[in-house]
Amino acid sequence: MRVLLISANVASTPYCVYPLGASMVAAALRREGHEVALFDFLRSGQSFEALRAEVRRRRPALIGVSIRNVDNVNLLHEQRYIAVVADMVRAIREETPARIVLGGSGFSVMPGPVLRAVGADYGIVGEGERAFADFVREAEAGRYPAERILAAPGDLEGAGIGAPDYDEDLLAFYFAQGNVAPVQTKRGCAHACAYCTYPVLEGRAVRARDPAAVVDDVERLVKLGARYVFFTDSVFNDETGQYRAVVAELRRRGLTVPWTAFFKPSDELDAATVAEMQATGLKAAEIGSDAPSDATLRGIGKDFTFADVRRCNALFLEGGVSTAHYFMFGCPGETPETVREGIANLQALDRTAIFVFMGVRILPDTGLARRALREGLVREGQDLLEPVYYLSPKVDRAWLEATLTEAFAGHRHIVFPPDALDAQLHALLRLGFTGSLTDLLLKPRPARRGRDGG
Repeated sequence: MRVLLISANVASTPYCVYPLGASMVAAALRREGHEVALFDFLRSGQSFEALRAEVRRRRPALIGVSIRNVDNVNLLHEQRYIAVVADMVRAIREETPARIVLGGSGFSVMPGPVLRAVGADYGIVGEGERAFADFVREAEAGRYPAERILAAPGDLEGAGIGAPDYDEDLLAFYFAQGNVAPVQTKRGCAHACAYCTYPVLEGRAVRARDPAAVVDDVERLVKLGARYVFFTDSVFNDETGQYRAVVAELRRRGLTVPWTAFFKPSDELDAATVAEMQATGLKAAEIGSDAPSDATLRGIGKDFTFADVRRCNALFLEGGVSTAHYFMFGCPGETPETVREGIANLQALDRTAIFVFMGVRILPDTGLARRALREGLVREGQDLLEPVYYLSPKVDRAWLEATLTEAFAGHRHIVFPPDALDAQLHALLRLGFTGSLTDLLLKPRPARRGRDGG
């Protein structure tokens, strides 16, 4: 069957992200013998005419649209993406009667509202590889389900999580935007952070890929020109220790490439582990700190303290690894006193890049959504496609914004609002800098195009 997959992402903050999920679905469909083309809306310059031309050229029997995010989760400078997807669907309808199936994390997090807003025919919640392949097989036989929203089982693991079919031409475009190549080592998250959708999307059981297959992906990307790898897992240093097998395989093959990942502050991390990772090319750690005080860490369901954040930060820095953090003010438990405490904590956390958000985006089926319902911030059945943010009722919004703005003015390593330096970061990327946000923010220096910024 002739299938056109469309990556509908339009976000380029802080840098453009290669459509890994769509490439995994493409690989699964090709393994079953289908003719698959991948169109990237961002690469097209967000051109609707280019989209229409691709539909006319490919003449697909079925179209899949991958949605990465519904919005940018930035209360102070909101950007909403679903209206663009709806416009894309309307443009497609003008060119073909082929059925349109939505997927991706942006769809799966609130499928009903997104499907209604976009006007597609069907949507698949969760892992798309097997679920969409099953859908295409049935469609090829002329059979379509009565239900418009289909849920994938979410039980793929090991070899069942296949390698993506990295598109070389598309990779070249993304390499030119920052040279960061995505690789997934596992799915699932066992943690219970109140705001997070990873357990909703991927389940709470950690389902690891074969480490050899992961490193095969890394080797292929290096051959295709990647100079920086980003492991996309919600938490790289999972408590099952699966990540150690990936590091060991990298070492066994003698493969060293600059890489970064998301890390959780944990006693399980030590200097020897950091050294092992650094020997394979670890350049930067993006630490999932999220809240700047013990009270607000508890409020969002974290099982560590700010002292643990400091220890984790120091552990990486002492090992020669750059760090970056993301923090949210206004979390459950926030008061004027915890705001001041959090500000002091961040100002003392030096030699790192810090991105500060105000408010916490409320997403369906999360602990934060249930708390917001109890506190009367949202109502039962409310459509959360229209962004709603949690701000502690004990903190005034205007006061909080003014306080954070004043506190972080002049602190080069602390960015508030989190998109305040987007223009500068994009300029560095255009000049050929690559690497982590820490490298781009704190250590810009003259370089030839394509040089590693680590």
